[in-house]
Amino acid sequence: QVHVMESGGGSVQAGEYLSLSCTVSGGGFSVNSADWYRQVPGKQRELVASMSPDLSTNYADFVRGRFTASRDRAKNSVYLQIRDLKPEDTAVYYCQVGGELFVVSESRYRFHQYWGQGTPVTVSA
Repeated sequence: QVHVMESGGGSVQAGEYLSLSCTVSGGGFSVNSADWYRQVPGKQRELVASMSPDLSTNYADFVRGRFTASRDRAKNSVYLQIRDLKPEDTAVYYCQVGGELFVVSESRYRFHQYWGQGTPVTVSA
């Protein structure tokens, strides 16, 4: 019912720019918080950026100012802009969103979190 889909990844050369999008649709779901993760095959999934309900954003240390996460509440979308891409940025990038989903059978909202399927980013030196 609620679908989260990332897009914008691809194969690029070092130093280039990518803008990743995370679109949330269905279920009358409203995004209150959102996180970006990335995962390299064989390694643990790691947090890239965390966007709190108060709109504050925390970034991982390895970002070093190159990553910018944002939200568009009207479009129910989340974005991650990456500039000056490095080979070590190569990973599958995932969007996780949290918010309130109205449960019709209970006539109430309940908190839910959803994951996208990921969008791969490959950076060549």
